[in-house]
Amino acid sequence: MKKITSIVLILAFILHNASAQKIKGSDTCLPLVQKEAEAYKKKNPASAITITGGGSGVGISALIDGSTDLAMSSRKLKMDEKLKLQDAGKSYKEVIMAYDALSVIINPSNKVTQLTRAQLEGIYTGKIKNWKEVGGDDMVIVVYGRETSSGTYDFFKEKVLLNKNYSSTMLNMPATGAIVQSVSQTKGAIGYVGMAYQEGDVKVVAVSFDGKTFVKPSMTTAMDKTYPIIRPLFFYYNITKEKTVKPFLDYMLSAEGQAIVKTVGYVPLSK
Repeated sequence: MKKITSIVLILAFILHNASAQKIKGSDTCLPLVQKEAEAYKKKNPASAITITGGGSGVGISALIDGSTDLAMSSRKLKMDEKLKLQDAGKSYKEVIMAYDALSVIINPSNKVTQLTRAQLEGIYTGKIKNWKEVGGDDMVIVVYGRETSSGTYDFFKEKVLLNKNYSSTMLNMPATGAIVQSVSQTKGAIGYVGMAYQEGDVKVVAVSFDGKTFVKPSMTTAMDKTYPIIRPLFFYYNITKEKTVKPFLDYMLSAEGQAIVKTVGYVPLSK
């Protein structure tokens, strides 16, 4: 009898884990979705959600091969990804979960307080190599960015560099937290991170796209769109998984879920 009971318990464990909802992708979205899942599980104790990062590209690849239920992404699907989903016979849906302000951070010892979009482009394409060229000390600029699988890498390139190529000397970091740590420890460093990550021993720079009005990222400037580097954060899922993912999505898009968005440091869908 004990043996039968043990087999039943093992089977129940396997079935429970097999039905666990899998979420994968953007490191930018990761802290937010983790907090949302924690709150959701308290209301739904029987639910099982596993969440892993790795970058937007990693999440979308997992969506294409069917190894995740929800792909987190800080950028829209690329054309080749859409074609791969189409070739795999998979119809998908896109859901905006929240918005994010992308902060430009430097080492606290750096006296620079503001940069224009053109100056950022110069720094990240390698044309500007020393802080004295943008009003700082005579110090080499150490440029940090995300790796190519990151949606943040793609968004910054499109929005700030106007699709020009990054400098070959940029140090590509595997995660956003690694950029924060590296910038905090390197005097001449600069990096870009989601606003929720900007805490720690780093200095946030005011940014201007018109060369006149310089704005720092904050919940206020992100919500009123006066800060210029704002982006939507997405979920993508296969429509065949809609019944599986909809309860969690509905919770995250609810008033309670959007209150968590703001608490964690992201921008809710409405004021």
